[in-house]
Amino acid sequence: MKNYIIIKKKIGNFKKKFIEVEGDKSLSIRFVLLSALTKGKCSATNLLKSEDVLNAINCVNKLGIKTIFKKKKTEIFGRGLFGLKFKKNLTLNTGNSGTTARLLCSLLIDSNYQIKITGDQSLKKRDMKRIINPLKKFGAFFLSEKGKLPLLIKGTKFPRPIKFTENLGSAQCKSAVMIAALKSNGVTKLKCLPSRNHTELMFKNIFKIPIKIVKKKKYEIFNINGQKELKPFNYKLPGDISSASFFIVLTLLSKNKTLKIKNVNLNSSRSGVLKILKMMGGKIKILNLRNYKGERIGDIIIKSTDKLNSINLNSKYNSSAIDEFLLIFLVACKCKGISIFNNLSELNKKESKRLDWGIKILSSMGVRVKKIKNSGIKIWGQENFDLNKKITIKNYLKDHRILMVCVIAALTLGGNWKIYDRNCYKTSFPSFKETLKKLGAEIK
Repeated sequence: MKNYIIIKKKIGNFKKKFIEVEGDKSLSIRFVLLSALTKGKCSATNLLKSEDVLNAINCVNKLGIKTIFKKKKTEIFGRGLFGLKFKKNLTLNTGNSGTTARLLCSLLIDSNYQIKITGDQSLKKRDMKRIINPLKKFGAFFLSEKGKLPLLIKGTKFPRPIKFTENLGSAQCKSAVMIAALKSNGVTKLKCLPSRNHTELMFKNIFKIPIKIVKKKKYEIFNINGQKELKPFNYKLPGDISSASFFIVLTLLSKNKTLKIKNVNLNSSRSGVLKILKMMGGKIKILNLRNYKGERIGDIIIKSTDKLNSINLNSKYNSSAIDEFLLIFLVACKCKGISIFNNLSELNKKESKRLDWGIKILSSMGVRVKKIKNSGIKIWGQENFDLNKKITIKNYLKDHRILMVCVIAALTLGGNWKIYDRNCYKTSFPSFKETLKKLGAEIK
């Protein structure tokens, strides 16, 4: 079977007026890992069944956790904070998921055996020092000092509370410290730059852990009490804003389209893409806004627009839209004038070097683009930009977001596209192609 997809035609009239996207990936992975630490049955509705989440489930299964899949629900039977089963010569494969790999290490800080954590070729290139350093302070031993997967970790019988400053703005690092703190005897003090706040929302609103968060200058300061057993919980996963963003941009860049995306997670630490697209002239409205276990959920209504504005983006928005910048670059192609984005070094620490790939893709499309100092990018947009050339995309480390953004580019800007690694979108968004086809896209 050929390992590429071909798109030769822009999308026509939408065949549906509204869609729903699959469950939030960040929340799905956290549900799996934290459920394993509860004492009893946890149940999730609309859990994302992507490769990343299924790998997280496979890992906790190997640690003695029972999982049952039903039609609409996923049940996970936790064994308590210190109930995981550690075995000799155990290997846990986290696939492509950096979140799973980094947070999983926290579950293992009390392991009495050496455990190997590995992943795919892409994940093996990503930095793990950001979680190795704080977890060593808790008492965990890392027998591989390269700072990348595979990691060999052995825990301690007595994880100790720590003081740690996180300077990367990494939600995964912050979450790893928070989860490890649950197993320590005492109060862990964490000072960190603002980042996605799903873990602290779950701690406060689901587990009722009395976290105190104090804002001091540019930092947030946490105090976390350890060794309190977690009660089992039920969770209804909202749609993933990152998945929804592909359809938001699809609508914005198409002609005379309107689309509603229902029940999307609009957490302010994740939904910066909406603010940025609105600043660029995107017609986006939020309806039915509500709170669910600390998360903001709502319906997004998007309308096509012929007039988009270039932007010189303040980098304070970067962390809340870090996974959507390839899509934002795509929108900048259709803006009148020059758009500038700075301080995006974190993009090159993802599944692939996304900043470099963004430049490569835009250049192949014929867009004038330039990498600038401070890990930035400058894009010269054209209101009437339209493609009529052949474009081939391959050798991008099977980065799911690169494939999906290229599909959206083909369906909105035109051209004859051949995109390799045709199924890698299943890493994060298994129904991506199916949802596009239901809207009327022709993908071969």
